[in-house]
Amino acid sequence: MSKALRLSEKWFQRGLWLVALVFAGFLIGLGSTIVGDLPRVEATRSLEDFMDPAATAKAHADMKQAEQAERAATDALEQAQLKQKVAASDVSTARDSFNNWIATRKATERAEQDPEVISRTQALDTLQTRERQARAETERQQQRLLDAQQAQQGAQRDLTTLEEAAQSQYHEALRAQELRVFGYRLALTLPLLLVAGWLFKRHRQSRWWPFVWGFIFFALFAFFVELVPYLPSYGGYVRYIVGIVITALVGRWAIVALQNYLERQRAVEAQPDLLRRAELSYDTALARMAKGVCPGCERAVDLKNPGIDFCPHCGMGLFNHCGVCDTRKNAFSHFCQACGAPAAEPDAGAAPLPGAAATGTVPGGANAV
Repeated sequence: MSKALRLSEKWFQRGLWLVALVFAGFLIGLGSTIVGDLPRVEATRSLEDFMDPAATAKAHADMKQAEQAERAATDALEQAQLKQKVAASDVSTARDSFNNWIATRKATERAEQDPEVISRTQALDTLQTRERQARAETERQQQRLLDAQQAQQGAQRDLTTLEEAAQSQYHEALRAQELRVFGYRLALTLPLLLVAGWLFKRHRQSRWWPFVWGFIFFALFAFFVELVPYLPSYGGYVRYIVGIVITALVGRWAIVALQNYLERQRAVEAQPDLLRRAELSYDTALARMAKGVCPGCERAVDLKNPGIDFCPHCGMGLFNHCGVCDTRKNAFSHFCQACGAPAAEPDAGAAPLPGAAATGTVPGGANAV
């Protein structure tokens, strides 16, 4: 078709397609915003909405209290362990000093040092007592930490039990909410798709076709991008069934459209040549011949063969000769490409070629347009 258009008309066509795409882009942006806000219509549900409020509050309070006790026990345990470490270091230092002093005492065997032996022994005993107290405090803080951890685990088990009991109700409510949101999307996108189908059938070739095609692109995007991914699956059954139904409907439409097209083509081919020419637009005829097909029956024809002036399939005249210079030219051209003379009007009373009576066609003669 583009080869039959004027240069400026080609650029206008491209500009209008750009308008259609830009229009579709803005519609898609608006539609995506609306569809994205649809889930806000429903209140967001959580698992705790289906749990016993009193038991849930008690479990959370117990967990919070246990966490606080655990933090306190951890801090106290660190302090106790530090004190135990210091006490153990003091005992070790005092014991080494005492052992060294005892070794010296045995070497000298001085009796006046016996009171000091007792004093050093008592000091070492005091340090060991302090170490034992520090160890006992550490063990007590470890017990507190263990109690807090066990209390936290118990509260967590209670909370887990409540969550498990509410899981089924929560998932059922979530599925129902998803179905409602999908229904909102369907109620929004399905009418758009129906309107797009009506526009495609009735107005796709109207003067406002850029906006028609822009709306069609928007409706297709809304259906296949904004709706289909949110289609409930139920293990894949729903999506496969919907896919089968859509494929069957589209396939049936394609088969019926093909049969109707073939019926129309047979009816057109049964008409006289002049009548078929009158129903063909100039641009359509040139576009089909540019593709190497007959403008009437749309079957392939070797148009480069100078010996072919008529379609061998339907008998439509494809080439004739100028009435002024006798140059062979396209039968649909309005002017001769050699001398520029206007093409003569077709002769309605021209006799059909032999064999054309069976189909009712009257191939174009030398004066056919």
